[in-house]
Amino acid sequence: MLYKIGQKVVYPNHGIGIIEQIDVRHINGEQSEFYLLRLSATNSLVMVPTQNADEVGLRRPIPSSQWEKLLKSLSQDFAAPPTDWKDRFKDLSEKMRSGDLFSVAEVLKTLTYLNQIKPLSFREKQMLERARYLVISELALVSGLSEKQIEPKVDQALRGACNKHSRAFARANGSKIGH
Repeated sequence: MLYKIGQKVVYPNHGIGIIEQIDVRHINGEQSEFYLLRLSATNSLVMVPTQNADEVGLRRPIPSSQWEKLLKSLSQDFAAPPTDWKDRFKDLSEKMRSGDLFSVAEVLKTLTYLNQIKPLSFREKQMLERARYLVISELALVSGLSEKQIEPKVDQALRGACNKHSRAFARANGSKIGH
């Protein structure tokens, strides 16, 4: 058993949840064990088969020692996203599904930057909001700070990343870009 009742976990693309129960259910004539996970964002209950917990990406929150490292990575420059929106959306969706908070932070940086230079599609806007929520809620949990205290730290880091990316883009293209 990887997780215990009352333990906080992260469910990919949905965020923080608490293991409320570990239950045995009969499905298709077979007995299976499930984590009953209450998602903090929606207060909904999700059943995750204990044997598939790793495959679906259920994980512990990042260690509290990592939250400042994540904030620092949010302020770093990032790779230019694919220019074709379908390729970009596919790439960013894979990062979101990975459940890895550092990958979700990359999505947040990329979409924050793109949102500053052009209108995002409806789906990209939704992904930006989801990535922002996932990063801020997990950082709040592991840092012991409130989401309202974490938000300005995330915003400041994102401004740094966007500024660095704009300068790097301008150097690469031999032009100046203003915001």
